[in-house]
Amino acid sequence: MPERKPKVAALDPVWARICDEARQAVLDEPLLGGVMHNNLLHHSTLERALAFRFAVKLASAEISEQILREIAEEAYGADPWLGEAARADLVAVHERDPACHRFVQPVLYFKGYQAVQAYRVGHWLWNSGRTDMAAFIQMRVSEVFGVDIHPAARIGKGIMIDHAHSIVIGETAVVGDNVSMLHSVTLGGTGKQDGDRHPKIGDGVLIGAGAKVLGNIRVGCCSRIAAGSVVLSEVPPRATVAGVPARIVGEAGCEHPSLSMDHRLSE
Repeated sequence: MPERKPKVAALDPVWARICDEARQAVLDEPLLGGVMHNNLLHHSTLERALAFRFAVKLASAEISEQILREIAEEAYGADPWLGEAARADLVAVHERDPACHRFVQPVLYFKGYQAVQAYRVGHWLWNSGRTDMAAFIQMRVSEVFGVDIHPAARIGKGIMIDHAHSIVIGETAVVGDNVSMLHSVTLGGTGKQDGDRHPKIGDGVLIGAGAKVLGNIRVGCCSRIAAGSVVLSEVPPRATVAGVPARIVGEAGCEHPSLSMDHRLSE
């Protein structure tokens, strides 16, 4: 008898594609059969699979996999936006990262995608008043993935963090929709002052590897920050900034920098 696919998959093309890719992966590499079934094929929805993955990756001697899974499933059940954002992030990674050829890859292998989904659960906990649990999740995400995002930070959907090593996003930072950033990016403060002290990143911004954006400054929509730059002042929309400290060196060069992922600077 052929394997029955969950009915929900027919109503969710993203999840249906993930399941199809997982089945093919089992055929291609039978030794990964347990991984594909436990993480994906045993679940009826993407949300349940992400909750399982969240628990498996973040469980430790301090908190069990079962507790973490219940927390994540509660979050996904209470806020449908989390599932919408997870799908938008998945499509963003697939479209922008030339090393990503299948939807199944970010869910299982890409720590940037997994770290952002774990942050989203922590953010839901923070907004629900469960700040200690949110802080615990932040700590575990930092320990496991090398990504430190404060649970109070506000991040939109369609986010792609490539490589995702040494990412730091502070408490009052805001990141818009369809933003792309590479490894070693910091959205931080400039000192020990309290209050609103972190950057506000507009929609469609591309942030290069190693860039530091510091202080309560605005980075305009569809702008580019060159790799290694230190941004200390406002960036207008559709501009390119580079250097230490960063200065405007030209226009963004295209309508949607975060989608084109073009980091080259014109002469």
